[in-house]
Amino acid sequence: MSSVSANVKGTFRYLNKKKYLYLLLLPCVIYFLVFNYIPMYGVMIAFKDFNFAKGILHSPWIGLENFRYMFGLSDFYKVFWNSLYLGLLRLVFGFPFPIILALLLNEIRMASFQRVTQTMIYLPHFISWVVIGGILVNFLSPSWGIVNIFLKELGIDPVFFLADPDYFRPIVVLSSIWKESGWGSIIYLAAIAGINSELYEAASIDGASRLQRLLHVTLPGIKSTIVILFILRLGQLMGNGFEQIFVLQNPMNLDVSEVFETYAYRVGILGGRFSFGTTVGLFTSVIGFIFILISNQIAKLLKEDGIW
Repeated sequence: MSSVSANVKGTFRYLNKKKYLYLLLLPCVIYFLVFNYIPMYGVMIAFKDFNFAKGILHSPWIGLENFRYMFGLSDFYKVFWNSLYLGLLRLVFGFPFPIILALLLNEIRMASFQRVTQTMIYLPHFISWVVIGGILVNFLSPSWGIVNIFLKELGIDPVFFLADPDYFRPIVVLSSIWKESGWGSIIYLAAIAGINSELYEAASIDGASRLQRLLHVTLPGIKSTIVILFILRLGQLMGNGFEQIFVLQNPMNLDVSEVFETYAYRVGILGGRFSFGTTVGLFTSVIGFIFILISNQIAKLLKEDGIW
């Protein structure tokens, strides 16, 4: 009992010593409690025949019936493939871009130019997807879009980009990279700032060029950050975001643009099948959790730091 009492006292002393740091952490904890953990109460809707009049608790249990119905739908597997394929494209082409951007920004020696450049590449993150969708629609319009005007000047027939399924995925991936890469580079820039400057000095004395310092000092210095963010990104592989897909989606590209987020909205919300919408969301969350477990275990096997 004495050891337990000593541990409790030691914990309270530590908390008292770091109380201001924990106070700074409190808003973040409250945010996740309110918007991430408390809503998990509603997950039970996936196992019920939800009725607004009866509420969540009093709606009848139907077990796994919603999941059986979901797996039995003919278009479910098309939506699954669309979500997985688009998620893989985002991962392959989108994940490395913030790393490359951070490395390039770190090599800028003019502080004023670096600050201006960082501000410019951060700005798209704060623009709504609704606004960006409107810009893309106007830029890619076959009638007055600047892209098709340029194609006409080259003697090429106008292309209805957003109506052609072949162009939908590249447009989504490229616009996502443009919007989020600058913001995503912040974490890598912070990791680079934490690298011991003496390592760069020692490499310079040994005759290492800037490229060699980047490859043998900077990249190894942020390797653990890259691994952790990669694991977390794999957990979101099936999540492609609702806003971007919804504003660019139309009946002509629906075969490739229908992902789980828009599918749950169309069938669950517009169709009034709230239990089914929750089922789809729970399914994608479970898939993401499985990806996190697998990738974290692979990282451990490769002697890298995981997220636990």
